[in-house]
Amino acid sequence: MRRDVLDLRAFYAAPLGRVAREMLGRKVAEAWGDANGLDVLGLGYATPFLDECRAKARRVVAAMPATQGVEVWPVGERNQAALVEETALPFPNAMFDRILAVHALEEADDPSAVLRELWRVMAPSGRLIVAVASRDGVWARAEGTPFGHGRPFSRSQLENLLREADLEPAGWTRALYAPPAGFTVGWAEGFEQVGARLWPRFAGLILMEAVKQTFAVKPRGTRARARVFAPVMPPVPAGVAPVRKAPGTVRTGILLEAVAPGPSLESPTKP
Repeated sequence: MRRDVLDLRAFYAAPLGRVAREMLGRKVAEAWGDANGLDVLGLGYATPFLDECRAKARRVVAAMPATQGVEVWPVGERNQAALVEETALPFPNAMFDRILAVHALEEADDPSAVLRELWRVMAPSGRLIVAVASRDGVWARAEGTPFGHGRPFSRSQLENLLREADLEPAGWTRALYAPPAGFTVGWAEGFEQVGARLWPRFAGLILMEAVKQTFAVKPRGTRARARVFAPVMPPVPAGVAPVRKAPGTVRTGILLEAVAPGPSLESPTKP
């Protein structure tokens, strides 16, 4: 069962949630920039990280699973949030250039089906960022936060899950090194810098970016019968020897030039 949308909103309004919002949002901004003129989709509870995209993106939609609930977003403006079935999104194929999935896989009944549906609505040149709780991090054990519910992932598990959905991992990073305790809020930035160097494995979140794999379908050829015509030679009369021409000089042409000795392909020169 997914966490209720009210619990998620309350967490990100608290000091510890604001730290998680800042650290995760920074990684997304570094990867995507301002998403100028692009169509952006957020699945799960991604609204805390979509505000930066709204300024220049052509379209931003926050899709929230039905078992989680939905909230009006952004507050005081035209609503851009929708209640959806996570494995049957109400969007056409190849609609979105950027997709951000936060709190989308850990509590999903079928994470593979969710990713396959994201593959369907993502443009051929689109990019997906999935943020999940790290199996080795302490945030996955903090039940007072949304990251302490559902199944956490290791990097290899997330890679395999993406590839099963025909999504090719293109890069990954970690975030949220500060322990999930209120007294660490003031030192969150220091934890983020020091933790990335000293204990990177124990980060709270894994972020992985993936691109869409598309395969060309080649038409199957059909066999056709070839009609072969054999020349019919007239019989040679009895007692008459067949006339043969004297052998002349036969010139044989060389169809391919000889390959010069050495490797067929040059090794790339290192810069």
